[in-house]
Amino acid sequence: MTGAQDTDGELTISEFGRRAGLSLKALRLYDVSGLLAPARVDPANGFRLYSVSQLERARRISVMRQMDMPLSTITEVLAGTDEEGLIRLDRWWAAEQATTEARRATLEYLRNRLLRSATPGLPPRAVLTRVVPEMKVASIRADTDQQSLIGVLVSSTIEIRAHLGQAGAELPGGSWVIYHGAVTPESEATVEVCVPFTGLVDPAGPIAIRVEAAHTEAYCTITKDECAYPRIMLAYDLLDDWVRRSGRPTTGPVREVYHPGFPVAAGSDPAVDIAQPIEGPAR
Repeated sequence: MTGAQDTDGELTISEFGRRAGLSLKALRLYDVSGLLAPARVDPANGFRLYSVSQLERARRISVMRQMDMPLSTITEVLAGTDEEGLIRLDRWWAAEQATTEARRATLEYLRNRLLRSATPGLPPRAVLTRVVPEMKVASIRADTDQQSLIGVLVSSTIEIRAHLGQAGAELPGGSWVIYHGAVTPESEATVEVCVPFTGLVDPAGPIAIRVEAAHTEAYCTITKDECAYPRIMLAYDLLDDWVRRSGRPTTGPVREVYHPGFPVAAGSDPAVDIAQPIEGPAR
């Protein structure tokens, strides 16, 4: 159906799409998904009719789609008040920026290996052990593949810290991510983003509250530059070799422990510990 605004102030799908900057195909998709349903559907002919008041929402959707924002994220941004939408928008953009930086670091690693193939990818460093005390953590579990990993880690950490801050909790600094499976470019696995805190905090939405048991772990420290995939996997290899040679049984999944100063660390600064919980005392 084509045409302009009708006598009741309603817009046909063609006119509404033109004014909102959305195609008819997109409008039909947003109707089916529940993101932007028409004001009403004419019972006589089945034509979708939109109100002028829906143009602002439609234009926001159009702008966000130009940024390649997923429909699920757009739904979250538009779900509440403008203030809540701004928070969700900023979280998504922070995750996008982190993903871009990670891709750039990966490119630099690959370029370096192609230019200097004989150069070792990870300078030697010690594997140490330590005792980690019991502590309360707020966590989010999510399934992700390698491409989406950084965005998931960043957005989850921001969401957890915001929740803890609103609850008045004290944050000692740092965070970690537990890998409950192998995250690869071809397959998803569950990761758990954990932020330690002190105080009384209730779970909310995807955020769980639990106690991380005291344990011993072996770990090696890498710089911020060395966090880029696949270079980071060399640190995992180093840790795996140490655990195998030591004969110490593992007691939990491997994790990446981010130092408190990670966000502002320079590329050459020690920033992350690759850690493996093990049996026995630290030594």
